[in-house]
Amino acid sequence: MAAPHISHDQRRARLAWRHGLVPSTRVDDPVQVARSVVALHATDPATVHLTAAARMATPSIAATERALYDDRSLVRMLGMRRTMFVVPADLVAVVQASSSNDVAAAQRRQLVRAIAANGIADADAWLRGLEAAALEALVAHGGAHTSDLTELVPELQRTITVGSGRWTTDVRMSTRVLLLLAADGHLVRARPRGTWLSSQYRWMPTTQWLGRPIDALDADRARADLARRWLSRFGPATFDDLVWWTGWTRTRARRAVDALDIVEVRLDDGATGLVLADDVAPLPHPPAWAALLPGLDPTPMGWKERSWYLGQHHDDVFDSTGNAGPTVWWNGRIVGGWTQHADGTIVHRLLTDIGADGLAAVEDEISRLQPHLTGAAVTPRFRSPLDKALRP
Repeated sequence: MAAPHISHDQRRARLAWRHGLVPSTRVDDPVQVARSVVALHATDPATVHLTAAARMATPSIAATERALYDDRSLVRMLGMRRTMFVVPADLVAVVQASSSNDVAAAQRRQLVRAIAANGIADADAWLRGLEAAALEALVAHGGAHTSDLTELVPELQRTITVGSGRWTTDVRMSTRVLLLLAADGHLVRARPRGTWLSSQYRWMPTTQWLGRPIDALDADRARADLARRWLSRFGPATFDDLVWWTGWTRTRARRAVDALDIVEVRLDDGATGLVLADDVAPLPHPPAWAALLPGLDPTPMGWKERSWYLGQHHDDVFDSTGNAGPTVWWNGRIVGGWTQHADGTIVHRLLTDIGADGLAAVEDEISRLQPHLTGAAVTPRFRSPLDKALRP
């Protein structure tokens, strides 16, 4: 029997409905927004808030801050691809077991080697002692910013040399120790110092922030769970898409897929896509929609192979290392980019003729988002060529 066919047009329909980009699917709960794309990219703190705002019926920076720091229903953590994400609280254990533990193990090996290369005897034991001292101080003081913690544990101020050749640099142990403790699930990045654009987070012990340790799950089961969630939002997708998004080895990704009830489908470009077995039926064509998505938004960053929604615009809206800049969308395709002037005013440029209806829809979306960004000019952490052209 021939494999079912899912067209690119159907993939764009699924993207629209499932990622909360059709106006009728907008919600005011940032946690629901996060679920719609599995997790929010958080390397750039602005992305979290702008991703949510684009999918909210009433865009609100304050609502996302409440979810992150008051309700603690969203949690910032290092996860897939050693990338920072914000995930619903009930997904923390899955991400930890499927991805973060492996990230932590790799980071620990690298750091131990660097410590030893700097002439410190018994590097592993020395590092674990420093971790224990840092965690003890944070527990005793109910969390702290990095600068305050280094006063409590002076050894964290020690500098080591990492890298080699032209990539050699000196780093403080505080930076690496806190990253490692967080990757291991012992710390959470809490409310930052300053505004929602700041990344100077207060470090909090996980047990104090979430009220208990992160549940220890079986890694294979956690990977299967995460793969299922991702396919339910991003399927159909290729196996290479899954490997790229998760950062897993191909062996681990294959084991996760094999644990699921999966159907292979034919895509328009001849590739083989994967969908959950109960997700083959087509979705209705959505009404016309436009969106302004921020740099690193989970939708443009959701697949390795992007031509079916990106077309020929890769070199305009992605940087040289594959990071998406702010993008303008019309009916499931990237059609341009946007940025802000210093006063927060949104400006954009279209790369495709989208007609009068498309132009009106984009302007309406700008009008909807502008009041929530006036006075807050966001400079993407990874700037695309188009972003630089719009705001040199």
